[in-house]
Amino acid sequence: MLRYMTAGESHGKGIVTILDGVPAGLKMDEKLINLELKRRMEGYGRGKRMSIEKDKVEIISGLRKGKTIGSPVSMVIYNKDFKIDKLADVKKPRPGHADLAGMQKYGLNNAREVLERASARETAMRVAAGSVAKMILNAFDIKILSHIIRIGSIEAKTEGLTFNDILNFSKRSKVHCADKKASEKMCKEIDKVRKKGDTLGGIFEVIAKDVPPGLGSYSQWDKRLDGALARAVMSIPAVKAVSVGAGTECSEKWGSKVHDEIIYKAKIKEFRRLSNNSGGLEGGITNGAQVIVKGYMKPIATLMTPLRSVNISTKKPTVAVTERADVSAVAACGVVGEAVIALELASAFLDKFGGDSITEISRNYKGYLKQLKAM
Repeated sequence: MLRYMTAGESHGKGIVTILDGVPAGLKMDEKLINLELKRRMEGYGRGKRMSIEKDKVEIISGLRKGKTIGSPVSMVIYNKDFKIDKLADVKKPRPGHADLAGMQKYGLNNAREVLERASARETAMRVAAGSVAKMILNAFDIKILSHIIRIGSIEAKTEGLTFNDILNFSKRSKVHCADKKASEKMCKEIDKVRKKGDTLGGIFEVIAKDVPPGLGSYSQWDKRLDGALARAVMSIPAVKAVSVGAGTECSEKWGSKVHDEIIYKAKIKEFRRLSNNSGGLEGGITNGAQVIVKGYMKPIATLMTPLRSVNISTKKPTVAVTERADVSAVAACGVVGEAVIALELASAFLDKFGGDSITEISRNYKGYLKQLKAM
């Protein structure tokens, strides 16, 4: 299985991650990691920090001659905006942020110590780690993407689009949306909200294709893959809800309209589903259909027209502090969602097919695919 941890503060010297469990023999592409980091920094509505930082990862362990050697892979991104000791104290906590709850938990009287770690800046290292997970998945022809299906009240129409359609169309959008008209409306909505000093949330969708059936397990609650995916997405700052497949829509319909009927393709010796309301997971196990997960992001908590708060020192009413922030970061949140889902899928894949090297895992995987055809 893959395990990872991150460390570092928003305005500290840098942020780091250690990724354990990466099999030996994986060709690492540092340029690909940096491209993923660039995607995270994109998106209409991002703040001024994105023009300061040009995230570039440095891999400091786990490689020899460009290939993994089985030991932990560690990476660092150095912050250009390194000024944590010079920044002002924060005594006016923001509603919707970790400021006040964090101070209460750790016995602090200054939200600066909280917000520096609670900041979404940490997610850059999740994207770096997720990039390695994507390389593992790519080695076995499993592809993954994210795209935006809603910002504020503007909803994209992507029904009927193929995986490649969504991938290509969303690349051309300032907000990573595959619907051109909706993309333009989203940008206008962001402009409108920016003038009001407010913020916007939205919904992103992650799709993984060519995922084999059998990842995850129903044997114990903590081995159910849909639970792991939901936890990973919910752990992203500002995400307040997660759905798999048709999600909440399933609760409104009859079972006959929800469950995905099964057929058998004799020519290719393969079981298929006629629909995918389950989002590629049944009983906590992948079923061979595309894995589809949505994340619901609330608006950023830092408002340029701040909400009411209380001064921690004087206990008197005030308005919340205004930190440099985004108007909308849904596009970036989607990239982070893609990364954490890649990490969970890669971990489940390695757990299923075992092995300490890409060669060994490949041998095990080929045997499993052959077994499926023999059913």
